[in-house]
Amino acid sequence: MTATSTFDTTSHIKRIFALQQANLQKLKDTTAAERKAKLKKLERYLLDEKNFRALADAMHADFRKPEAEVFLTEVGVVQSQIRYICRKLHHWIRPKSVPTITPLAGTTSHILCEPKGLALIISPWNYPVNLAFGPLAYAIAAGNAVIIKPSELAPHTSAFIKKTIDTLFDESEVAVIEGEVSTAQVLLDMPFNHIHFTGSPQVGKIVMAAAAKHLASVTLELGGKSPVIIGSKVHIKNHAAKIAWAKLMNDGQTCIGPDYVLLPKTQLSSFVEGYSAAVNKMYNPNNKGIDQSPDLARLINDRNFQRIKNLIDDAIEKGAKVEMGATYNEAERYIAPTLLTAVTEEMDIMHEEIFGPVLPVMTYDHLDQALDIVNRRPKPLTMYITSGSSTQISYIVKHTSAGTTCINDYNLGFSNTHLPFGGVNNSGIGKSLGYHGFEAFTNERSIIRRNWGTLSMLFPPFSKLTTRLGKFFYKFS
Repeated sequence: MTATSTFDTTSHIKRIFALQQANLQKLKDTTAAERKAKLKKLERYLLDEKNFRALADAMHADFRKPEAEVFLTEVGVVQSQIRYICRKLHHWIRPKSVPTITPLAGTTSHILCEPKGLALIISPWNYPVNLAFGPLAYAIAAGNAVIIKPSELAPHTSAFIKKTIDTLFDESEVAVIEGEVSTAQVLLDMPFNHIHFTGSPQVGKIVMAAAAKHLASVTLELGGKSPVIIGSKVHIKNHAAKIAWAKLMNDGQTCIGPDYVLLPKTQLSSFVEGYSAAVNKMYNPNNKGIDQSPDLARLINDRNFQRIKNLIDDAIEKGAKVEMGATYNEAERYIAPTLLTAVTEEMDIMHEEIFGPVLPVMTYDHLDQALDIVNRRPKPLTMYITSGSSTQISYIVKHTSAGTTCINDYNLGFSNTHLPFGGVNNSGIGKSLGYHGFEAFTNERSIIRRNWGTLSMLFPPFSKLTTRLGKFFYKFS
């Protein structure tokens, strides 16, 4: 970016920022009904057949995302969250009375939910609509002004996001700023009240450092290596098929997708057979080749293609066995669904999030060996536990930590709006979905009001009676 264009971008951002700051009180004063009307407007726009077609075309142009996945993992998810918010918003924004403790007799207290103010949403390329408009829905519900910075790596979808917002909202309440890393850096220099970021832990650290300069609160939805721990009493081929579906959704470019599998040695051959059969059933039903399937997306760019290929090559060089896949078409950014066994912790593939259609498998003799492998890594965004033993499931949960845990199924962690979604430490900070999403963009303001009485008996000059009264008050607090 040239010096002139950098200046123009900075000026544009500052202008919108000032407009939104001036509009904060007006947005704060909006009613639940007014906020719901804005959300319904967004829902109708996304469900309009012409607009949905434009989105599907844009996402296909960016990384050949199948139309069904566009609805199931993008539009449908946003629709579900908007409808949930609209059912709950009147209750969420109502002042909440809290009990009065005995020493404060004569006062009443309540919690007032007010917007944090001006929010920045930095959304990723892998689920660009879901992870831009989902947080946006909660930010609007809480009464904030919002600037969205979509990922430049999915330019066609980014343009759709901008057109949508430009059509539906005045820039004084919601605006989209497109651009590359330098644009994001300009935005991060602005004194936002809250930043919602979805992306890698590495970039999350940069966002958090920038937020710290202004003491802005953050929601960081990151990622990491989400393990599948397979235990006892499992129909291994059935679960291998479910894991294949979860792994290959969006061509493996899913932050909650299974990243590696740990299973008993005795189950390995059945898992390999079940996984391979499931992949071919889903993506090669007519025996024309998996690469011909219209239902498998592509990797987002050449850099990610080469990164994943390097991970496979490194694993093979260090002794991994290719059970299926490891074939490539660089021109199409296609890597065949790949299953690796004989994987060890020394391989690069066990040290970074794969974010592609490659599944490493490790075996264990005793369950604690598997838990040690998991616990040597940063806490994952999602953990999958597959077992027919409730005792074993409880043991695994007790001896591990993760943002979300899904038992005997996969990729469900972002589906229940009654549950908080988010990571822990390296996999994320803060929670989203449902009330937790609303709460992220809300300041819960404590209000305490004296109606009668006084605490003047505790004023100086102090005496022994003051101490006795203090002890009495705190005894009943």
